[in-house]
Amino acid sequence: MSWLTATLRSYPEIAIFLSLGVGYWVGGKSFRGFSLGAVTATLLAAIAIGQFGIVISSNVKSVFFLMFLFAVGYGVGPQFVRGIAKDGLPQALFSVVQCVLCLAAPYAAAKIAGYDVGSAAGLFAGSQTISASMGLATDAINRLGLPSDQAKALLDAMPTAYAVTYIFGTIGSALILAMLGPRLLNIDLVAACKEYEATLGGAGELGGAGQAWHKFELRAYRVAEHGRVAGMSIAQAEALEPAGARLFIERIRRGGTIQEAKIDDILHPGDVVAISGRRELLVDLLGGVATEVDDAELLAVPIEGVDVYVTSKEVDGKTLQELAQWPTSRGVFLRKIKRGATETQIPILPSTKLHRGDTLTLVGRTQDTSAAAKVLGVLDRPADAADMAFVGLAITLGALIGALVLHVGAIPLTLSTAGGALIAGIVFGWLRAIHPTFGRIPAPTVWFMNSVGLNVFIAVVGISAGPGFVAGLQKLGASLFLWGIFATTVPLVIGMYVAKYVFKFHPAILLGICAGARTTTAALGMICDAAKSQVPGLGYTVTYAVGNTLLTIWGMVIVMLLT
Repeated sequence: MSWLTATLRSYPEIAIFLSLGVGYWVGGKSFRGFSLGAVTATLLAAIAIGQFGIVISSNVKSVFFLMFLFAVGYGVGPQFVRGIAKDGLPQALFSVVQCVLCLAAPYAAAKIAGYDVGSAAGLFAGSQTISASMGLATDAINRLGLPSDQAKALLDAMPTAYAVTYIFGTIGSALILAMLGPRLLNIDLVAACKEYEATLGGAGELGGAGQAWHKFELRAYRVAEHGRVAGMSIAQAEALEPAGARLFIERIRRGGTIQEAKIDDILHPGDVVAISGRRELLVDLLGGVATEVDDAELLAVPIEGVDVYVTSKEVDGKTLQELAQWPTSRGVFLRKIKRGATETQIPILPSTKLHRGDTLTLVGRTQDTSAAAKVLGVLDRPADAADMAFVGLAITLGALIGALVLHVGAIPLTLSTAGGALIAGIVFGWLRAIHPTFGRIPAPTVWFMNSVGLNVFIAVVGISAGPGFVAGLQKLGASLFLWGIFATTVPLVIGMYVAKYVFKFHPAILLGICAGARTTTAALGMICDAAKSQVPGLGYTVTYAVGNTLLTIWGMVIVMLLT
């Protein structure tokens, strides 16, 4: 044990990975439907490991915290514009109400329990998980003009009270919002998120990757001896179908040879042709009159679905019916059209006009989609590599803006680097959605930044707070811990009811709104896990910016109220 302790102290990075390993493993287990989740389990594991007295640089926590918040913003950015247009001002007003509740509960607890100013400031900071407030509280205490020994005693009491109350402030707020909240408010979080996505035009489509049913298919049929198309060119055969049917012959097997189809190729009896088109057309038009063949080699055609950002002046203002006549449209199918900053889905109709700035989702052979993309604009083909230059510069820009401090009288107003990273994620995620020519971050990478970023942050917090938690309990007793539970729980419970019955927020974003107003990132992670969606994050963005500023200022205010 002594060797393990010495090793963890010498190599604190091992302690972080140990916390993550235990946290993800324990968090992945469930008992009768109950699971701690990776976030809570990692925090508990880190607290236990922290008893070895391991010191970790706070910079580690900051780096992964910024990465996590950027990923959250990037994930919800495309929907944020819609959300802010609908609920932005009410969310900001609610955040003010929630922050007042978050100040009132610790103040009442400190007055009733008779705590000194330092303990009260630590109680507030820990129960509301806003460590930045201790900086303003420290400045306020130093300005009281007390003798140095009295001031030192108050300042020493602050981090102890913070350590004791922070643990439940983090775990408790997550459990209250993610697990207790939906039951108190009678919310089906998963269903609510699906419904909210649908109102924003984000409903999932039938077919596509991971589903057995596909909207567009490729099937093989044999040309009959006296068949209708025998002796015709491919162009003539494709023109036989009803207008708008858009069935294309992609490949031909003639004898033992497979060849790519050209529009002037002549079809012979006995040829087997690979035909692409919408599934219902293949079934309805060809199913009863043609003989389908199982020919795996013939059907091994490289087909993809890609996004194309429209930049061409020639395409601007053209209808889909007009564009369908262009040679480069052959073999290409249109699955989706998105337009504008809000990514509004446009109906796919013959008279629908395309405009520069539209994003089209095309389906077809790789060579066909590539050819169409050259005419339409810029191709955005999926890739495994992330644009890390974009990520690094975006987080840097957001953090630099967040680091700026605006002084209004004696009150400092700031987003903080964390708030700046979140806003950067929102802005650049939105820009990526409406102009998909830069900033690609594959979904697995976003998950890693989101989940691992948060849990490394939580691990460092737990390891650092572990010794102080035990020492604080020994010095101040369990009563401080209980008052911390009160100060954490009461504002959140009241706030949830205010959000539902006074502000009438949509159930899908309500809990995210509450989490943002309390700036509790651990709760947001658990809420999204419970919702099986990132939609709750839409409510986190506006309220986080307001809550982060007000809760930080309250560190100074609570000192002023108690002196």
